[in-house]
Parts: sequence; structure tokens; C-alpha cells
Amino acid sequence: MKKHTSTTTPIRALPVTSNGARYFFRGLELITHKSLRKFVFIPLLINIMLFSTALYFMVLELDHYMNVLLGWLPSWLDWLSMVLWPFAVLTILVVFSFIFSSAANWLAAPFNGLLSEKVEALLSGDKPPEEGAFAVIKDIPRTLKREASKLYYYLPRAIGFFIIMWFLPVIGQIIWFLFVTWMMAIQYKDYPFDNHKVPFNEMKVALKQKQGLSYSFGATIAIFSMLPIINFIVMPVAICGATAIWVDHYKNNFVTRTY
Repeated sequence: MKKHTSTTTPIRALPVTSNGARYFFRGLELITHKSLRKFVFIPLLINIMLFSTALYFMVLELDHYMNVLLGWLPSWLDWLSMVLWPFAVLTILVVFSFIFSSAANWLAAPFNGLLSEKVEALLSGDKPPEEGAFAVIKDIPRTLKREASKLYYYLPRAIGFFIIMWFLPVIGQIIWFLFVTWMMAIQYKDYPFDNHKVPFNEMKVALKQKQGLSYSFGATIAIFSMLPIINFIVMPVAICGATAIWVDHYKNNFVTRTY
């Protein structure tokens, strides 16, 4: 676990809450803080580049395949286009937000951990160890290994819930959204846990003990991830919000531990 010394003055604390949505908006405030802007830049840039490129090609493909599908329908079923388009767009947005959020986090993992560390220092008043670009590069194997742990956890579940989504209309979409909500919470809350070397399985146990907080936070991330343009800033906002949750709800249970 990294050693911190308390030499800085924490920024104004907000009332501790179990409403995860409020922490997301807390993250929105934090990304504009002058001491965090340079650490927000790289995760933000990666998110913008990946999401904008992927969204462009997915819209093109969706338009193509929807035209093919509608071309198969007899003329007396033309009215179905009014149902199929919204359903297809909603499904694509939900799946898109999950898949590409995961990809963006893989690419930005070392910088996401660094941003989380700086946010924690800002909120708690602890001074983080001085780390330059070399330290970030040196940490890449460990952070990617942690991302792999998340992938091994949710990939088989994602396949199962994705199949359910297609075979159980409405109910399947609800189940998939709840799954995405949980995974969004795990994805972003894991950064401060990982910074303190808390094992992945122990982190999951801690999140399950506060499921309402995790689901409300994850649901807010999932919803904003589906909104074009706004989804560009979701990753750094979610990291800042998740770190604020760590400071308020989990840190006292783990900071005294050694690994």
C-alpha cells in the first residue's frame, strides 16, 4: 500500500450520502478543479477519441442493417419500423456504452489510477508520493493485470445476460441494464481500491455490502454513457466520483492494512 503523509488541506467536504448519483455529480465538479485538470486530460482525450470513432461507425452500420431488415418486411408491416428503430437504437446504446467504456478503461488504466490518487489526496488532505511519467509506465503491467481480473469476472456474465436480453424482450433489457449498472460501479470504484492494493475479490465484497450506493452510482454512469457528446466526459467524472465514494465510505476500513 502506498504511504501518504497528510500535508495538504482537503477541499470543502460535502455531506456523506448513500445516493450514488450525487457522487457522480460530485465528480463533475471535481474534474474542473485546477489541481486535477492536467490529470483529467489524458483519460478525457482517450475517451473522446474512442467514443467518437466508434459511435460514427456504429451509426453507419446500424443504418445499413436496419434498412436491410426493413427491406425484408412486407409492405403491410411497414408500421413496425416505428417500433424497431427505437428498440434498435436503445439496445445499441446500452451495449455500446458497456463495451466501449471497458475498452477505454483498458487503454487509460494507468492514467485513471493516477487521477484517482490525485483526487483522493485532494479530498483527504494526504500528500501522494511524487510520481512522474516513468512511474506511470512502470505501473502499466500491474494495472493491466487488474483490468484483466475485471474482464475475467464479467465476460462470461456479459455473454449470458446478452443472450437473455435478445430472447426476453423488455425483461431481458432490464436485466442487462442492471448488469451494466453493477459492472460500471465495479469498473470505476476499483481504481482507488487498486491504488491501495486491496484484492479484487475483497473489493467486490465491500461493494456488495453497500449495494444501493453501488447500483445508484453505476446506473447514473450507465445513463450518461448512453448520451452522445456527454459520454465523452463520463470516464474522468466517474473516476472522480468513485474516489469520493472511496474516501467517504471505504477508506477507513482499508487504509491501515498492509499487503
